Amino acid sequence: MAMSQLSGRQSLRDIQANLQSQQHKLYHVGAKPIARSTLARLNEQQPAALYEAVFQRLLGRAQGAPGQHKFRFKNPLYSLDASAIELSLSLFPWAAYCDDTATLKLSVGLNNGTQVPEFVALSDGQENDMVQGRRFTFPKGSVVAFDKGYVDYQWFKSLTDQGVFFVTRLRARAVYTVKERRSVNAAAGISSDQIIQLSSAHARKRGAPLLRRIRYRDPQSGKVYQFLTNHLKWSATTIAAIYKDRWQVELFFKAIKQNLKIKAFVGTSRNAVLTQLWIAMITYLLLAIARHSAREGWTVQRILRVVQVNLFERRSLRDILDPDPPGHEKGEPQLRFAL
Repeated sequence: MAMSQLSGRQSLRDIQANLQSQQHKLYHVGAKPIARSTLARLNEQQPAALYEAVFQRLLGRAQGAPGQHKFRFKNPLYSLDASAIELSLSLFPWAAYCDDTATLKLSVGLNNGTQVPEFVALSDGQENDMVQGRRFTFPKGSVVAFDKGYVDYQWFKSLTDQGVFFVTRLRARAVYTVKERRSVNAAAGISSDQIIQLSSAHARKRGAPLLRRIRYRDPQSGKVYQFLTNHLKWSATTIAAIYKDRWQVELFFKAIKQNLKIKAFVGTSRNAVLTQLWIAMITYLLLAIARHSAREGWTVQRILRVVQVNLFERRSLRDILDPDPPGHEKGEPQLRFAL
C-alpha cells in the first residue's frame, strides 16, 4: 500500500499488476507479489488503528529531524488547521455529511520548522474543528497559529495555563475592554496594539485570559486584519508574520493531495479508507525523513518524483537523493563504444 502511494497506483488490481511486472526485482528487495484478494481482505480486516500506531511510532524518529523556521525566536512554531476529504455518497454512505455529500476531516498540527505533521487526527466531516484541536498537546513554550475556526475562550485559557502561545484572528463581534494602548509603527502597517480583556458574559464564564489585539494592514492587498495573541512581548510585526506563516499548513494539504493517494480509494469501507489515509501519512513521514538526506533545497514533492522512478532499484537513498556530480568517477565510461 505504501508502494501504491509512491507509484500512484489507482486500484488493487493496479497494485497487483505493478508488483507482478517487477517480479525479477522484488526478490532482491525482500518482497514478493501479492494477490488482489489478499489486499482486499487486509483492507477490510486489518484494523486501521494499527497503521495509526505505526505512524505515531515513526513520528518519534521524524521529530528529531533537523529543521528551523524563519523567525529568530527559538520556540517551536506550529500551524493548526483541518481539511475536508471529499467522498462519493453512493460509495461511502457511512461518511454522509449532508443529504448529498460525504466527507472525512484531516486535522493537522504542522511543525513549521521541520515540515513534519506532529499532530494528526482523522474524524467525521460533521465534527467541529475544535474537537480535535483541543486534544493536541503542544509542548510548553511553543507557538501555535490557527484561524478563527478554532476560537474558543476556554481553550485560550487552557493554552495560556500550559505555557503555550497562540496567534489567531479576532472575531468581528467580539466584546472586549481595552486595558492598555501601546505605541505603533505605522510605517510597518500596524495601526493598533492593545492589551484587552474579553468582557462578554460568555468570555468571563470561561475564564478568558488577558490578550493582545493587533490591527494590521497588508501593504500588498490592502486588507486589514485583527490578530489576537497571548504573547505580550514580541513586536506587533512578528505577530503578524507568525500568522502569515500559517500558510505552511495550507501548502502541506496541497502537497499531499497532489502527490499522495488520498482522493481516490481502493476500498469502500470505513476501515479501508482510514487505512489508506494513515498509510499516506506514514509515507509522507518517510519522505520527510529522507528529505534530510537529500541535497539542500529539495522538497518532499521533488523527492517523491525521484523515488518514483527508482522504487524497485537496489540503490541507497544517498545515491538517489544526493548523487555525485558528473565526472566524479574516473576511468572509462561504461557505455562508450570500443572502436
